Amino acid sequence: MLMPVPPVIVPAPPAPVAHDAGRLDGPRRGERHAVTTTSFADLDDQELARVFASGDERALREAYARWSALVFRLALRSLGDRSDAEDVTQQVYISAWRGRHTFDLARSSLSAWLVGITKHRIADAHEARSRARRLEETLVSEATIGPTAADDDLAERVMVAEELERLEPVPRRVMQLAFYDQLSHSQIAEAMGLPIGTVKSHVRRSLTRLRTRWEVDDGPHRA
Repeated sequence: MLMPVPPVIVPAPPAPVAHDAGRLDGPRRGERHAVTTTSFADLDDQELARVFASGDERALREAYARWSALVFRLALRSLGDRSDAEDVTQQVYISAWRGRHTFDLARSSLSAWLVGITKHRIADAHEARSRARRLEETLVSEATIGPTAADDDLAERVMVAEELERLEPVPRRVMQLAFYDQLSHSQIAEAMGLPIGTVKSHVRRSLTRLRTRWEVDDGPHRA
């Protein structure tokens, strides 16, 4: 569910990470709550940062309320896609919470630290796009090879078909529409009744899986 944070809509605050599961009522051993106030919105940025670093999840929620819109805008400006920007926003806060013990208030404000994480996550998103684009071009090429293809090209087409069959029904259908029927993401979303962000996620994850298979097999043009 998206949480409205003017002036943009961003995803709900990230759930506690796996190793923090079951500790919503207090910090882990060795961490201490820095404040007892029930209104974290009243804390100034420096005090909030100190409580955040101490492991108080209420500080995470307040940090999300204060700066998630900024994180989202930075991601959207660079990536140009709301779904990808929402993914980055989620990743930034998960990364920040997991790495809270590395935050040094003497060296940076919490907001600047979050912006730094955002820049890294945006760069990761661009790199993932580039990898997906390269693999997509390869898959499209493989899907359109004529009947006179060489044996190695035929082997690649067989490998792609086999790998697609290993996917769950929904992502498999998404990939078939994308690469065999050559439909756009929006056309696939309309045909399958899915949000376009879900379609993009299926394509991205499936491409990553196929890329990994190719790397294991020494690439699409192995000798």
